[in-house]
Amino acid sequence: MELRHLRYFIAVAEEGHVTRASERLGIAQPPLSQQIKALEEAVGTPLFIRHPRGVSLTDAGTRFLEGARATMATLEETLDATRRTARGEQGRLAVGFTSSVAFHAIVPASISRYRRLYPQVSLALEESITADLMDALFAGRLDIAFARLPPEIPPHVRLEPLLDEEMLVALPPSHPLAAGGPEEPIELLRLAEETFILYRRPSGPGLYDTIIAACRSAGFSPRIGQEAPRMLATLSLVASGLGVSIIPASMRRIDPGGIAYRRVAGAPGLVAPLYLIYQPDTLSGATRRLIEVVREELPGLAGH
Repeated sequence: MELRHLRYFIAVAEEGHVTRASERLGIAQPPLSQQIKALEEAVGTPLFIRHPRGVSLTDAGTRFLEGARATMATLEETLDATRRTARGEQGRLAVGFTSSVAFHAIVPASISRYRRLYPQVSLALEESITADLMDALFAGRLDIAFARLPPEIPPHVRLEPLLDEEMLVALPPSHPLAAGGPEEPIELLRLAEETFILYRRPSGPGLYDTIIAACRSAGFSPRIGQEAPRMLATLSLVASGLGVSIIPASMRRIDPGGIAYRRVAGAPGLVAPLYLIYQPDTLSGATRRLIEVVREELPGLAGH
């Protein structure tokens, strides 16, 4: 028994006439009659009562019609769901991000718009350090991630650059350098004698290495007092007066205690790049849709 047998049967049952059913199906009447007879043989009982001017269902045929319609409806629902999943309109999407990118406007704006456009996609969000996000991507637990530069870039991973974010100096509120206005830059070299609190390298190797390189280019090696496991912890330690830090500009939205933020001069390479990271060979429809949304949102949010 094949699906076409069910379509043929339903057409004959609804038309009550083999000739009209053949016209509806676009096939000749003799082959249709043969297929209906083959179906009855496969079922093991007559499904139609033959009349001189048409057919009617037997009791068994009436029951079979209910099941045939249900089967075809289920098939159509399955096909529709499959097509919607392939188009990225349905299914599941797991998105990762690091704590240092979570506060940039591109992340919540893209996720919010994606939810509005594709409400039938089940969205799972995960915040973690860069290395763990990469492991989750390789293991298939994540489909895509917003992150800074990872420590290693395997050939099967795509890093799609989104923007280079300005970095700021974060100072305790009582620090002498905090007296200037927020838009008044300070030379990076003026921090040579300060104690630095950094987001630890295993958590964010890209940011860590960028800060160290910028300080050395300015003429000093930073004195690192503490390394924090999370960016929020870094800022909390700064607010407590334990040192200074350098952070992506979007992190200034966090205020754990009156931190002063100053722009940096004398450090042209001191930026925090933001990437989309995914495996192009295994992209799902839902992942492709999110990438499209991010690209569309980016022009209006790159400076935030």
